[in-house]
Amino acid sequence: MRAVIVDDEPLARRGVRLRLQKFKDVEIVGEYGDGASAVGKILELSPDVVFLDVQMPGMDGFEVLRALPREHLPSVIFLTAYEQHALRAFEVNAIGLPS
Repeated sequence: MRAVIVDDEPLARRGVRLRLQKFKDVEIVGEYGDGASAVGKILELSPDVVFLDVQMPGMDGFEVLRALPREHLPSVIFLTAYEQHALRAFEVNAIGLPS
């Protein structure tokens, strides 16, 4: 599985990367600190899954999704530390998993 990590916080990206590296079937093909950079790379790299921060300056996670053509939309796992942002994810039919 090819994965991309998008989060404006380097520490958060590192945490996701460290967790994903435990899975031999996951290849991290890119890490980006802003939505604008991520859009082009997601189209270029065609990952299977994107770990996407909901709240980022400039272009948030929802704007990233809107910028991607539906036919190139990978599976998305939203990342957020804030409950109010998680609620927005459910508005776009996200599925919540117990922590």
